[in-house]
Amino acid sequence: MDLQISGKRALVSGSTRGIGFAIAAELAREGAKVTLNGRRPQDVEAAVERLKGLAPQAEVDGIAADLGTAYGVAALSAQLPAVDILVNNLGIFDPSPFDAIPDSEWLRFFEVNVMSGVRLSRHYLPGMKANRWGRVVFISSESGINTPGEMVHYGMSKSAQLAVSRGLAQDCAGTGVTVNAVLPGPTRSEGVADFFGKLAAAEGIPLAEMEQRFFAEARPTSLIKRMIDPAEVAALVAYVCSGRAAATTGAALRVEGGIVSTIC
Repeated sequence: MDLQISGKRALVSGSTRGIGFAIAAELAREGAKVTLNGRRPQDVEAAVERLKGLAPQAEVDGIAADLGTAYGVAALSAQLPAVDILVNNLGIFDPSPFDAIPDSEWLRFFEVNVMSGVRLSRHYLPGMKANRWGRVVFISSESGINTPGEMVHYGMSKSAQLAVSRGLAQDCAGTGVTVNAVLPGPTRSEGVADFFGKLAAAEGIPLAEMEQRFFAEARPTSLIKRMIDPAEVAALVAYVCSGRAAATTGAALRVEGGIVSTIC
């Protein structure tokens, strides 16, 4: 299927690894001109070279900027004034008991997970509207619907992304610009793999057993009973970014392995 995005300029925030990198790779394979982003220049450079190896014909570059700050967004947007596709993927997570989460962490999660996408969208949407074509995707989470007790602040930020995404879609009505949210479930990104590895080591059990325990105890409604591959998330995101998805907007699209048990 031709996704009709060859030559389109795409920015994927927080894309040096994990879901973000997988999304960038999928868009690059489809012919988009992809800009990677991360905080550290060496990580961005390494990710650009890695992606060029996976998609030798693709046009790929990278910009190092901390998009969890207003300054970082301004610095990046000055180097990249306009895009056709914006994937707000940047996000952080950190399991912590509710009563141990200080105000500073609530604010940090909001700044990184929510305001990065708000600021980037505010910069790029006017140009998309003027061109009568654009795609904005917020990478939310099933935690935006099923708030996890072990990290309420993360769930809050992911719920906020859903509200922002829907509101922006309504703001873009009739412009040719679509705005959607994609909700992954537990995904085998590097950060999640490291987290589960530490838990397994602390318990003195194999990693596979720790993952089985997680789905039995923390996410028992999962229908696939396994971690999701980042490429599985990226496939849905690439479609949502495509010309084929022109009638899909204002949606919260799930790729969470059936954890969310409600139909709608």
